[in-house]
Amino acid sequence: MSDTRMRLDPSADASTGVLVQQMAEQVSTLVRDELALARTEMVEKGKRAGAGAGMLGGAGVLALYGVSTLLLTIGAALALAWPAWLAALTVMVVVFAAAGVAALVGKKQVEQAVPPAPTAAAASAKRDVDTVATAVREGRRG
Repeated sequence: MSDTRMRLDPSADASTGVLVQQMAEQVSTLVRDELALARTEMVEKGKRAGAGAGMLGGAGVLALYGVSTLLLTIGAALALAWPAWLAALTVMVVVFAAAGVAALVGKKQVEQAVPPAPTAAAASAKRDVDTVATAVREGRRG
């Protein structure tokens, strides 16, 4: 029976020192993997925040062009007949609409990147700790 037990569970006869060493190696691997996951998550959130900030910057540039077009429209309205300023006004509305769309898209990108904490990695680490704690509790009962 001892041979069968040894074949099924090679660590059954391992010394406490060997088991502690294996546990330390496994915990070390687990910590490295969790840190890698956290780094990956932070890089992804940084990319989203950068894209959102870029879109907000683009919205600011478009709004500046819109102000320029508004000034052009006012000048055209005073100097020319109806068709010229109406055309300029139409261009201004389109530019402001594009700025609004870019601002909304940029805001959404920034909101998706917040909070910058690696929430998925933290949740994974908590699950790992819970699993180890449960295994230790069950091992003590058994």
